[in-house]
Amino acid sequence: MTPFAIAGVQMYVNALHSNVEGMLHRIDILMARFPWTQMVLFSELAPYGPLPRFAQPYPNDDLARFQDAARRHNIWLIPGSMFEKDEEGRIYNTASVIDPDGNLVRKYRKMFPFRPYETEVEAGTDFCVFDVPDVGRFGLSICYDIWFPETTRHLTSQGVEVLLHPVLTGTSDRDAELAIARATAAQFQCYVFDVNGLGAGGNGRSCVVDPSATVLHQSAGQEDMFPFEVDLTLVRRQRETGMRGLGQVLKSFRDRSVDFPVYDRSSGADAYLHQLGPLEMPRQGSRSGLNLRDTSLTGGAHKSMGPPFKGDPGIPPFAGKITSG
Repeated sequence: MTPFAIAGVQMYVNALHSNVEGMLHRIDILMARFPWTQMVLFSELAPYGPLPRFAQPYPNDDLARFQDAARRHNIWLIPGSMFEKDEEGRIYNTASVIDPDGNLVRKYRKMFPFRPYETEVEAGTDFCVFDVPDVGRFGLSICYDIWFPETTRHLTSQGVEVLLHPVLTGTSDRDAELAIARATAAQFQCYVFDVNGLGAGGNGRSCVVDPSATVLHQSAGQEDMFPFEVDLTLVRRQRETGMRGLGQVLKSFRDRSVDFPVYDRSSGADAYLHQLGPLEMPRQGSRSGLNLRDTSLTGGAHKSMGPPFKGDPGIPPFAGKITSG
């Protein structure tokens, strides 16, 4: 085993003022308390908060300050993410990977903005994989990305052993997100470092999950610094022999006998999805998606919303919209 210590920082995030100075201060405190830390991960949008109007060019002066901090402390640093405004005025949710020499080695633009809420933010299209020499392979995924297992599937198919997952979740779906973090660790046999913020940065409850889906740590609702030493030999052995000697899921996927037609947009296999209506903000009192054949909703009248879904007789169409996640 090559020891490698990763620390998550769960901190209060201000929406209207820069949080950069506070982040740098917490790095100094963390390294004074836990000098054996080798990588530090902050929450999504920690530097400037969750408002796209504070989008920055990339790179920028504050990113240079984070580079100096990484060099000074000899650490890998992922300072959460920040809204990036490109030369055409498009806004992305962008995370950076800084190595111990202070170099910007990768940047990652969130693939799945939280729509219909993040309507001002563009979607990225490139994955983020990087190697820590003599340690292992790491991947980045931002918040809502993890709800789409295809993102982690792609990363782990390239050998990613630790999924770094900065989030900004202050909504009632945090419990579901934590369940997904555990499921992701089990499905893809990897560590998951899920770091949430506080205040405008989220409702906390950051967690570290090992490749057997065991929660090694879960923060509460206060500021927290939690360094953990990962054992990537555990990842490698579990991928070879299965969780507790049981399911070898990555190899089973590799040896699959089916190619999934749903990923071919021209196959028609996703026809049902096109009945779900537009991806838009729900309205007050919206009845979209309700089954109007239910007499409790129609006063006894059996109203139809159209012909049944093709291929499954008797099932009424679903005309709802996506409203959460």
